[in-house]
Amino acid sequence: RQGIGDPSVYHAVVVIFLEFFAWGLLTTPMLTVLHQTFPQHTFLMNGLIHGVKGLLSFLSAPLIGALSDVWGRKSFLLLTVFFTCAPIPLMKISPWWYFAVISMSGVFAVTFSVIFAYVADITQEHERSTAYGLVSATFAASLVTSPAIGAYLSQAYGDTLVVVLASGVALLDIGFILLAVPESLPEEMRPVSWGAPISWEQADPFASLRKVGQDSTVLLICITVFLSYLPEAGQYSSFFLYLRQVIGFSSETVAAFIGVVGILSILAQTVVLGILMRSIGNKNTILLGLGFQILQLAWYGFGSQPWMMWAAGAVAAMSSITFPAISAMVSRNADPDQQGVVQGMITGIRGLCNGLGPALYGFVFYLFHVELNEMAEVETLGKASKPNMANPTDESSIIPGPPFLFGACSVLLSLLVALFIPEHNLVLRSGGHKKHSAGAQAHPHSPPAGGSDGKEPLLEDSSV
Repeated sequence: RQGIGDPSVYHAVVVIFLEFFAWGLLTTPMLTVLHQTFPQHTFLMNGLIHGVKGLLSFLSAPLIGALSDVWGRKSFLLLTVFFTCAPIPLMKISPWWYFAVISMSGVFAVTFSVIFAYVADITQEHERSTAYGLVSATFAASLVTSPAIGAYLSQAYGDTLVVVLASGVALLDIGFILLAVPESLPEEMRPVSWGAPISWEQADPFASLRKVGQDSTVLLICITVFLSYLPEAGQYSSFFLYLRQVIGFSSETVAAFIGVVGILSILAQTVVLGILMRSIGNKNTILLGLGFQILQLAWYGFGSQPWMMWAAGAVAAMSSITFPAISAMVSRNADPDQQGVVQGMITGIRGLCNGLGPALYGFVFYLFHVELNEMAEVETLGKASKPNMANPTDESSIIPGPPFLFGACSVLLSLLVALFIPEHNLVLRSGGHKKHSAGAQAHPHSPPAGGSDGKEPLLEDSSV
């Protein structure tokens, strides 16, 4: 077996940590490059760039998930990490190419899909929610220190050193996958013929969306995921820029904010998540996480003072329990040889949100005339001067962050939908095995394909 030792959750954790640590280093330089490249309508262009990337992830996630079920996880971990990190060196070489390649890299930006399938291969059902929480917490941990390190190095030595360091971390991640990560998918779980074709039905990103209405439970979960992750995706794409421009945070304060929220998120997704799952159950944990998310987004929307952002950030850390809780619910009801497909579909729904959410946020910022002035001004202007409004109006003092309020309303609808999800007996297990039926060898324990319509549609929570 290639790699070091037996496959474990810790292999997955290192891969995720290094990939997002590299991107975390670029937080401060990216805000500067984004403004310099698109001085007009910066929020709108930021939304469009992330929107294209997210839509491409949505289109490619089911195919990559299905292929990893046939050919194994390791090669697709290598592929996704390589292409996701490929734009990093271009930040200093050519900013226009940098943003163009970021958009195109969405085709392979589904690392979480493969990682969650990797974890599912090597864990038992009762261990899975904890393992998913650990992976999600590692994602948060990678962002605890890297933005602060990047901000310090950028100020002391310039952006070029930060880009070089981030490129080196990305190469380290690729080397770790090549040399240390063992394959997690057992040989007996793969089709006899590695040349087995992958059918269009497996690779079609819209196939699940057409099937979700055939099972009420799957439909409810999908709507919950879509409505809750749409604002989260939009927030993630623009929030650091928002803190700099609208609230008046310095780059060092933004880095500190990311670090504090990241630490709290780690505690929430490890200690608190485990306690809640055992004490109040899977569904109630999801509902609690959605409640925290509503409070967080509303606070971001109405908050105009820095202390409000810090308080809302603490609430945001608690809302992070929703993702691993939903993923555990879905994975527990998927068969072993379908984990890649199921997690790929989950990532696909989130990929669709990653496309629509940033574009929606950018458009709402544009409608409310929230534009960038010179970044240097933000560092020196007093916090009460409100540098955010190109054409100041009364609405700026009432709702400083309009998109976040839209997001709170969306999550409220998600919470109402989630109330109707049954906690037990999810109908997701009925024959998603047709995945290999178009030429690949069916597994001996595969049930008849007659009930397959109720399973693969389930695109639940998954990634960064």
